[in-house]
Amino acid sequence: MSCVFCDRLSAGNLVAENDLAAAFPDAFPQNPGHCLIVPRRHEPDFLALTAVEQAAVWALVQAVRRHTETIGVPDGYNVGINVGEAAGQTIAHAHLHVIPRLRGDVADPCGGIRWVVPAKARYWESP
Repeated sequence: MSCVFCDRLSAGNLVAENDLAAAFPDAFPQNPGHCLIVPRRHEPDFLALTAVEQAAVWALVQAVRRHTETIGVPDGYNVGINVGEAAGQTIAHAHLHVIPRLRGDVADPCGGIRWVVPAKARYWESP
């Protein structure tokens, strides 16, 4: 079975890489500079990666940030991982998103990733 991320790793033109992981631009970016960092070994579940593989993925975050900032310096970042279909993972190859954020790209960014469950996002308004 073919994997779009495994195919992408084979294609080259990477933003950053090490022995166990590599980064490339997201095919459907949320903002300019949105990149994915993936392990070289095909594994759907990020939490099933070895500690060394997870560390290799995280080790590329700063290189991705440097790459993004050659395009333009964002006002912030969201860095996150979806593990499993119930969490919104749509490609069955573990990956970490590095999403540059810009002031005004959404009406109100307060709560950040808490918006994955909209009814619980505004925790600061709870009694």
